[in-house]
Amino acid sequence: MEATSELQNAPNHPKKSVSETGHVKNAANFQRLISFCEGFGTTYNPANDRLKIPQLHSLSQSVTTRINEVRVHKTNFDNVTNIRRAAFEDLRPFATRIINAFIVSGADKLTIEDAKAINKKIQGTATNRTDAPTSDSGDTTSSNTISTSQQSYDRKIDHLANLIEILSQSQAYNPNEEELKITALQAKLINLQEKNNNLSESYSRYSNALLQRNRELYNPETGLVQTAKEVKLYIKSVYGATSPEYNLVSRLEFKIRTEE
Repeated sequence: MEATSELQNAPNHPKKSVSETGHVKNAANFQRLISFCEGFGTTYNPANDRLKIPQLHSLSQSVTTRINEVRVHKTNFDNVTNIRRAAFEDLRPFATRIINAFIVSGADKLTIEDAKAINKKIQGTATNRTDAPTSDSGDTTSSNTISTSQQSYDRKIDHLANLIEILSQSQAYNPNEEELKITALQAKLINLQEKNNNLSESYSRYSNALLQRNRELYNPETGLVQTAKEVKLYIKSVYGATSPEYNLVSRLEFKIRTEE
């Protein structure tokens, strides 16, 4: 599951989880089930349209498509996650360079202190204050210490934007280093925003693909697992519980696995 707190903090989704293998196994066993049903010939003749061979093939193909879509979107999500992580990797040392340049710029002390306070948030340290009764979540906090370890990527972007605004309004800040100039800082901010937005969009596509796959596999009325259960029951009713036909299909396992 990035946007959520997991998304904001760049989750590392499993490359190939046990549950992912389970989805694929369910799909493979369903195809085997269809093959057995076809082998029974005309004696396999359910009244329920959902259990007929063409509909079983259609469901099987749909599930395979959904599983492949999840694979594609997960790979994209992993790639975009890595790209965003790399883009933010140097933010802390870069912010320290900005602050050092501002300190020696000749700006007034109060403005420098404001900039330092924002940098502490970027660095993930804490600052002591007595004038802020609530945390970002709205919960009452200690009047002596307010945690500024706001390390979600959205917060990092917000802190950098606030720092740039302070520098922009200061006539003293005019470094010779190109990468520290206001225009360069604004370009860096835009780049980080783009990387963060790209991840949000990628996560949305990935999440939707997971939902669609799980519906196809595990819908309690029409999903693959439920359909397989009904096919087995039909075969049991037609051929008998001790028949070789039922013995073939009874060994095929279909498990409910709705997690990733």
